[in-house]
Amino acid sequence: MPESFEHHAEWYASSLKSVSESAEMLYTYENAIHGYSTRLTEEEARLLEAQDGVLAVLPETKYELHTTRTPLFLGLDKSSDLFPASDSSSDVIVGVLDTAMLGPIDVTKESKSPRDDDGHGTHTASTAAGSVVTGASLFGYAQGTARGMATRARIAAYKVCWIGGCFSSDILAAIDRAILDHVDVLSMSLGGGSSDYYRDSVAIGSFAAMEKGILISCSAGNAGPSPSSLSNVAPWITTVGAGTLDRDFPAFVSLGNGLNFSGVSLYRGNALPDSPLPFVYAGNASNATNGNLCMVGTLSPEKVAGKIVLCERGVSARVQKGAVVKAAGGLGMVLANTAANGEELVADAHLLPATAVGEKAGDAVKKYLFTDAKPTVKIDFEGTKVGIQPSPVVAAFSSRGPNGLTQQILKPDLIAPGVNILAGWSRAVGPTGLAVDNRRVDFNIISGTSMSCPHVSGLAALVKSAHPEWSPAAVRSALMTTAYTAYKNGQKLQDSATGKPSTPFDHGSGHVDPVAALNPGLVYDLTPEDYLGFLCALNYTEGEIQSVARRNFKCDAGKAYSVTDLNYPSFGVVFESSTGAVKHTRTLTNVGPAATFKASVTSDSPLVKVSIVPQVLSFKEGEKKSYTVTFTSSGASPHGNAFGRLEWTDGKTVVGSPISISWF
Repeated sequence: MPESFEHHAEWYASSLKSVSESAEMLYTYENAIHGYSTRLTEEEARLLEAQDGVLAVLPETKYELHTTRTPLFLGLDKSSDLFPASDSSSDVIVGVLDTAMLGPIDVTKESKSPRDDDGHGTHTASTAAGSVVTGASLFGYAQGTARGMATRARIAAYKVCWIGGCFSSDILAAIDRAILDHVDVLSMSLGGGSSDYYRDSVAIGSFAAMEKGILISCSAGNAGPSPSSLSNVAPWITTVGAGTLDRDFPAFVSLGNGLNFSGVSLYRGNALPDSPLPFVYAGNASNATNGNLCMVGTLSPEKVAGKIVLCERGVSARVQKGAVVKAAGGLGMVLANTAANGEELVADAHLLPATAVGEKAGDAVKKYLFTDAKPTVKIDFEGTKVGIQPSPVVAAFSSRGPNGLTQQILKPDLIAPGVNILAGWSRAVGPTGLAVDNRRVDFNIISGTSMSCPHVSGLAALVKSAHPEWSPAAVRSALMTTAYTAYKNGQKLQDSATGKPSTPFDHGSGHVDPVAALNPGLVYDLTPEDYLGFLCALNYTEGEIQSVARRNFKCDAGKAYSVTDLNYPSFGVVFESSTGAVKHTRTLTNVGPAATFKASVTSDSPLVKVSIVPQVLSFKEGEKKSYTVTFTSSGASPHGNAFGRLEWTDGKTVVGSPISISWF
């Protein structure tokens, strides 16, 4: 700030006035960034960026929301005595940046208050830290006791998402305030693609929060199973993918030819007749080229009325397709997956009797419709089933690695429950969110990495309450290194998209195990200075580092910075040619009693040799020790990527790290 100004606000106002007489300041920031937000023309923005003292002018970015049995599934019911019941657990604050929470008074339009007009924010907040509620369900589905992950923690809700989306100026304002509010965890179930860290508002604001000891948990995105589809990949952010629970909501399709197919549904309402009903393919009941998708206004009522309609997924919301069928006079719907969704089934609280089936079943149903002169169908709703195996499996929609910005930082970090999750809901909207849905509920079942993120946020709050002295990196390390990658029978976690074993690009370190995370044995800790070294390793300019870290920092010209030296709990190994060697250095901190740990490593590529020096580390209590891993390639994998796992164990505790190996 120039000496002629006494306060930053005066400097900001002066700089703005110098390029625009009419522009108003929307926000001034003190913690998340040093700066302000406003509305400018492109020319005014260029003039402002050219001023002395202005590091960057970033355009507004629009982010999107990434939209119970969970405590039982995670083992929290059996291990409540392991978590602190003292006041320390109620002193932990989870800040949730979302659509806010609380129910409406009489809202006829979006309320400029923390009241939730959407439902998403209530769902994520109650997942992270909702109190225990008995008799919770959605229309009788998933009946039981609902609770958040950290039932004694407090929630600070920040409304950053509106009908038009979640905008970076609002997100930064919320992070700015959350830092002042001394939250311990920030939960953000939103994302907007991937851009350089110094141009990513979430990454910049999260860096400031991390420096204040706040753990940042973000959803990985719902763009899977496409590779490199992740959001929120900065190494100071915990990136959370989604997996399934061992619970399902079966609804069967019985065709007139005797074939039966299993689907899922959360429909509860007037039952269909017991007798089979006429069945029609939406593509044959429409004059539109995309009639098969059951888009608004595309179905012909005279061809649909009194029938069950087969619609295909894509473009419009699943529940919207049902509303279209109902509006055209249809009695029910079978919703078929296409190749984009494969066999993954997501249950919905449809407005009419409906069930969703996988791609294979959908193809078989279509074949029947095309070959039978008078096709008929029945839909039978079976309620709630638990004990479904295998579980968890990685959700097909969960965004995948590799990390598109820095492949040496393996992302996602881990997965958590994110499919068909029951949690609180705002009574401002119905369970489908559609304007025509007049039903009102206190709980809803929805899916997305939006749901898995607050699970990890709440579990991080639990770990933080048990270990208040731990840094955000130590808490994340504990969650990552204790995550599991295999079922109890020894088989590897599966990927819903392929039906085959998942990889670290799908599940990161594995599925979160909160009970094990309480006593991880060893952690990979990180400080803000370590992240500055990481930015130097990326060859960021002084200005770019200032944009991220809000300080004057010069990289040491005499120091050799390397992204492989960042003390991350996983390994992203990148070979720039088919042969060569890459070294990664790590430091472990003992957070348990004195012990001796031995290293072991596995890899699915015979072309890569892995050596660890030293292979044995003996720790005193609280002691730090370093080791180096050298990866030597004798040739590129024909599959493009290879994977492995490094473990340290003292015979009781296993400290595990995933490895991805890529060649360029």
